[in-house]
Amino acid sequence: MERGTASSTVPVVLDARVVTGAGGGPEKTILNSPRFLEPLGYRMVCAYMHPPGDPGFEVLAHRAATCGAPLVSIPDRGAWDWRVITETLAVCRRENVTVWHGHDYKTNALGLLLKRLWPMRLVTTVHGWVRHTRRTPLYYRIDQLCLPYYERVICVSDDLLDACLAAGVPAKNCVLLENGIDTAEYSRLQTLAGARAALDLPTSGSVVGAVGRLSPEKGFDVLIRAIGALVAQGRDVRLVIVGEGDERAKLERLVRELGLGERVRLAGWQADVRGYFEAMDVFALSSLREGLPNVVLEAMALGVPVVSTRVNGVPRLIQDGQNGALVDPGDLNGLTTALAGVLTNDARRELFRTAGRRTVETRYNFATRMQRLKRLYDELLAK
Repeated sequence: MERGTASSTVPVVLDARVVTGAGGGPEKTILNSPRFLEPLGYRMVCAYMHPPGDPGFEVLAHRAATCGAPLVSIPDRGAWDWRVITETLAVCRRENVTVWHGHDYKTNALGLLLKRLWPMRLVTTVHGWVRHTRRTPLYYRIDQLCLPYYERVICVSDDLLDACLAAGVPAKNCVLLENGIDTAEYSRLQTLAGARAALDLPTSGSVVGAVGRLSPEKGFDVLIRAIGALVAQGRDVRLVIVGEGDERAKLERLVRELGLGERVRLAGWQADVRGYFEAMDVFALSSLREGLPNVVLEAMALGVPVVSTRVNGVPRLIQDGQNGALVDPGDLNGLTTALAGVLTNDARRELFRTAGRRTVETRYNFATRMQRLKRLYDELLAK
C-alpha cells in the first residue's frame, strides 16, 4: 500500500490516547515527548480522542501548545462511534505514520484494526490499570486480548511487566521503561516561605501535600485521617490536596467529621502545580494502586521529601530511609508515624530532599528515557 504524500525521510510516531477532561499522569509524558524525539530523528504527533465539546480538552490543547506538541483532536462519541476509525485512518495517511503508539485499551484495539488498512509498526505503553469502575473488567479483558499482538509493550513498572507477561505478551516484546522527569524544567524557583505566601498558606507550622484525582484508589481518606491523628497529637500541620474527582463530597464530609476544616484544603484541579509542590514540607502518596506516579518524580525533582505507600513501581524509585519513606497501602498508623518522623526531623528532611533530587537526575531523567525509546523505535524499523 502506498504511503501518503508527506516526506518519508523522517519516521513519524502517532501517539494515540483516549481522554476525558484534561487527562492525567500519562499526558505529562506524551505531550513532553515530541520536543525530545525530534532531535533524535523522529517526528511525533499526539492524537487525542475525546468527547465533543469537552471543556477539559481546551486545557489539554493549551498544555500541548506550551510543550510544542503537535495535537490532533478526534471527537469520540462513544464505543460505537465508527467515525473515530475513519478519522484516525485519515490522520495516519495524512501524517504518513510509521509507528502507532497506543496508550490505553481502546487505542490498542484501534491500532490493530488500522494496521490492516495502513502499514505501520505497533507499540503501546501500559501505564497501569488503577481506576476501578463497573466497566473495568471489560476494559482489562480487551487490553489482554490486544497486547500479545503488539510488537513492543512498554511497561512503566516491573509489576506491570509481570502482568503483561501473564496476559500472554511474549517476553521478547516486553520492555521496562519507567517514567522520567525533565530535570531542567523541574527545578525549584521559589523558597518554601515564598511559595506559601503566594498560595495564602501560613508560614508557620508544617504543610503536607498531595496531588491526584479524587478517587478511591488514591487513599486520600487515609491521608486525611493521618493528618487528623497528627493534629490530635498537638502538631501544627496542614494538608493540601490538589486534584478533582468524584470523591470530593465524601472527602469534604470526612474533613468536617474530623473537625479539620481549618487544617485541610481541597484545592481542586490546578493547571500548574509547581507552586503547590514548592510550598510542601512533605509530599504524601497514599495510593492503594499506582504504576510509577509522575507526581512522586516531580516532588523529588523539586526537592520535596516524600512519604509514599509501597505500590507497584514506587519501591524501585524510593529506598526506605535513604531517599524517602515507605509505608504499606491503607496503613493509617504507619502513614501517621512516617509523616511525623519526617516532619519532626530536620536532618531527615534534608537527606530526602537532596537524595530525592539526585535519584531523579541520575535514574529518571526524561532525556535519557527518550533516548531509550528512540532505540526501541530504531530496532523495530530496522526489521
